[in-house]
Amino acid sequence: MSIKINKLEIENVKRVKAVAIEPTTNGLTVIGGKNGQGKTSVLDSIAWGLGGEKYRPSQAQREGSVLPPNLHIVMSNGLVVERKGKNSDLKVIDPNGKKCGQQLLNEFIEQLALDLPKFMQASNKEKANTLLQIIGVGRQLAELEQQEKELYNRRLAIGQIADQKKKFAKEQLYYPDAPKEPISASELIRQQQDILARNGENQRKRENISFLENKAQNIRDKIVELHNLLDQWIEKENEVNAELEIARKSALDLHDESTEELENNINNIEAINRKVRANLDKDKAEQDAQEHENQYNTLTGEINDVRQKKIDLLRGAELPLPGLSVEDGELTYNGYQWDNMSGSDQLKVSTAIVRKLNPNCGFVLLDKLEQMDIDTLHEFGAWLESEGLQAIATRVSTGEECSIIIEDGYVAKTEAAVESAPSWKAGEF
Repeated sequence: MSIKINKLEIENVKRVKAVAIEPTTNGLTVIGGKNGQGKTSVLDSIAWGLGGEKYRPSQAQREGSVLPPNLHIVMSNGLVVERKGKNSDLKVIDPNGKKCGQQLLNEFIEQLALDLPKFMQASNKEKANTLLQIIGVGRQLAELEQQEKELYNRRLAIGQIADQKKKFAKEQLYYPDAPKEPISASELIRQQQDILARNGENQRKRENISFLENKAQNIRDKIVELHNLLDQWIEKENEVNAELEIARKSALDLHDESTEELENNINNIEAINRKVRANLDKDKAEQDAQEHENQYNTLTGEINDVRQKKIDLLRGAELPLPGLSVEDGELTYNGYQWDNMSGSDQLKVSTAIVRKLNPNCGFVLLDKLEQMDIDTLHEFGAWLESEGLQAIATRVSTGEECSIIIEDGYVAKTEAAVESAPSWKAGEF
């Protein structure tokens, strides 16, 4: 069970002359008053009484007082804490009358509960580190964040290279009419020679036709001249005509192949190969760009996996307040970073974290609550009450929201005013 302050009596500490307070057990006790009347001195007295010598004010004894400071604090666990006498020595007495010391107080007093501004004024990363230490996932989250940072840097470098390669590929020349592979001059010459050889064979067949035609004509002439040998020569003529017919039929299917394209390719081989090489370079550049883009996408997936692990890690942790988280190394509450939180939310977060640091400490000291409007003050007080927390706070005000009012080092609020105060406030005893 967390330990709280039941009663408090202060004399001659800083600006306080004589103040007695009985704070509300759960909720907010507001110490009001004008500036310079001793409100903050009350909080400083509590911190000194419970926190030890490091909280001793530089000028602890009230100016003008001939009597030394006197502190008397009764805790909810029955401990009585006193500082009195010339040296304001600490005396701690347990319910059985046994005397104890600061070491016992340190077991249930959280230092930040005595000095909440120290936490609230810390950097966002320092607040986040405090939270991570509380929930015990600081090392794991740090490893994940380092892994995410390394992946992000790798992805950034890959992305820059991919962009450069895309730009380089886009600037490369491309010739859609060029062949896919470089042209070989010797292969073109061989193809040309093959065509010329076939054309030469065709020419020989054409010459054979002319020869046979001339031979047939000579025979016809001889038939005229040698009519007496007509039958013999007619027979020979028929043979020759038969051969001629066969040759003519064979010649009908012959087509000469053009070497013009090969001759042009041979003449333009360097220009063609230049286009081919340009196309191959462009294809390679586009392939490189695509490979880096694929690597970038893969790293993006890995980064998202790491981020999800961070989210899962925090979701599985026992956080001191629903909605608290750590994003990019900074503390957030309901999605808002510290400087975007309302004053009430900042106090909620601070109080919840400080309580989690030492669950045995059931109270917290808050200075300068005048930054809150009345509605926010009530909202914060109701939250404290629902959480079973005790807060003792100061506020530059003399309004009804104050539990007590300090005036010139004394409690000035009347008992009647205390009785009419809201239920979540405490009064003077």
